[in-house]
Amino acid sequence: MFKPVQLPCAAVVFLLALSGAGAGPQAAQPSGEAAVTNLPALPRGLVLPLTNAPAVSPTNVPAVTPPAAAADEAVGDPDAASVYEDIALLTEAMLMVRRHYVDELAYRDIVYSALHGMLSTLDPHSAFLEPRQTGDLKEDTEARFVGIGIEMGMRNGLPLVIAPIEDSPAQHAGILSGDAILAIEGQPAHMLSLDQVVKRLRGLPGTSVRVTVGRDGKDPFDVTLVRDQIRVSSVKGVRVLDGRIGYLRVTQFSAPTGGEVARALATLTTNDLIGMVLDLRDNPGGLLDQAIAVAAPFLRDKTVIVTTRGREGSVPAETFRAEGKRKRVDLPLAVLINRGTASAAEIVTGALQDAGRAIIIGEKSFGKASVQKILPLATRENCTVKLTTAHYYTPKGRQIHGSGIVPDIVVPLPPSAWRLVQTRRAYEERPEAYPPSERQALPDAVDTQLQRAVDVLTGVHVFGSARQP
Repeated sequence: MFKPVQLPCAAVVFLLALSGAGAGPQAAQPSGEAAVTNLPALPRGLVLPLTNAPAVSPTNVPAVTPPAAAADEAVGDPDAASVYEDIALLTEAMLMVRRHYVDELAYRDIVYSALHGMLSTLDPHSAFLEPRQTGDLKEDTEARFVGIGIEMGMRNGLPLVIAPIEDSPAQHAGILSGDAILAIEGQPAHMLSLDQVVKRLRGLPGTSVRVTVGRDGKDPFDVTLVRDQIRVSSVKGVRVLDGRIGYLRVTQFSAPTGGEVARALATLTTNDLIGMVLDLRDNPGGLLDQAIAVAAPFLRDKTVIVTTRGREGSVPAETFRAEGKRKRVDLPLAVLINRGTASAAEIVTGALQDAGRAIIIGEKSFGKASVQKILPLATRENCTVKLTTAHYYTPKGRQIHGSGIVPDIVVPLPPSAWRLVQTRRAYEERPEAYPPSERQALPDAVDTQLQRAVDVLTGVHVFGSARQP
């Protein structure tokens, strides 16, 4: 039994020349030649790592024997014996596509397609990113990009809206958390990868895209959205509510979020507050370091915020703890969540809930909390692999991914009622964008979840005061 070198390194021998990337790692020269019929000539520079090549197999591709250097590492790897044969199979298939497909394709396109397919079948969040897509990812983390403004996940092979992004075309058009994207420009979205869906939805500012939306309790309907530059402010609605309750809403966790929350807290706590509401509803998440920065001020130093666990023996577990000096550990806290609360927002919620630091109010969160690492590919500049390497766990060991966070106090708010609340909130927070003549009358727009949070914090204060000697 043989143990090969790591698969990506071995694959470079086959794939690098196919993709036209130029010189790469050199394989051992074959000691003999094997006839290959019914296949095109190998591209210049492609060297099959053959050692004492056996007779040609019935598929007209030479069997491949691992180099002797790799054999020394073979013990204990049940897949080692077949890895080179599998790479040869991949190479054969790509060469067949190159020669026989109805349209002529460049080797690079064939290789990129193979990489996209390999990564997308792992899970909805792993992907091969070409240079343009790598740039798009950087824009996302900096809270600016062009698109329709939705954060998506995958459920049952369909793209699902985790949450519409604040002040985006999607939110203005009435797209809601939980909506499924059934088709894009009439083409079914079922079984597309998440990366393929994003690619079809993005485009130049001012261009439009038609999406078919599936929503519980309604027939599918079409919405035409005009793409726009999305610039997201992480923190909104900072104010003091009646009864001396501070309020701030975090819309996502991008690079500026931690600083924006710190400044908002500094402003709010100059008041004589009796409690604080942290609103994470429809927050689709974002960067881990920003989630830690937001949770840390509410937790005592060294308190665990989140742990990550990957494949045993491969990815070491990591623990992230609260640090920093400016703490608000004595201020009663309520956190609002709903089914649009995901990822980094769930990390914050789980940390505060497990520490007994906050009362969680609302609806069960989305349940998307996996670790994706962006790994640059040395053989192709600006190409990266986004790979799921671990899952997030709350301080008490609860896995968030696929389970979500269950509130301490469940307060349902149906999508129709939530839409009215969002509309009224937009009137209040952006009066310049909604002149009185253009506003609807919204007598039924009652935010019952926020009301419950205020009532709970007021009760905590009254009860605490009553216990004072």
